[in-house]
Parts: sequence; structure tokens; C-alpha cells
Amino acid sequence: MTAVYTPIESEFCSAEEELAYDRWLREKVAASLVKADDPQTPRYSTDEVMRRMDAIVKAAQTRHASSRLA
Repeated sequence: MTAVYTPIESEFCSAEEELAYDRWLREKVAASLVKADDPQTPRYSTDEVMRRMDAIVKAAQTRHASSRLA
């Protein structure tokens, strides 16, 4: 269950921990934006992503069904 915090509470143990997390997150977002802007980064349509995910889900369902029969 996800904890719900009031505006005066924090999920971090200290201000330093919160600042470290904030810095880490901002660096991750900045790196992702740089990668997204790179013309060499592959682009996939929603349809392609859905086809790939459907194949992954079907394979997992098949593995699950065959393991239940064994």
C-alpha cells in the first residue's frame, strides 16, 4: 500500500536524502531528454509497441499455461 503524506511530512528521512534524490531524478530526466532528442534513437509507433507487447504477453501466458500442466 502506498503511504499518504500530509504536506508537512516527507517520505525521506532527511533533507539531504531528499536533495540527493531530487538531484538524481533531475539528472535521469535530463539524460532521457538528451537521448530522446538524438536522431539516432529508434522511434516506434504505438501500433508497433502494442504488437510487441501483445507478443510478450501471449508468450508469458503460454509459458504460464504449460507450467501449470506440468
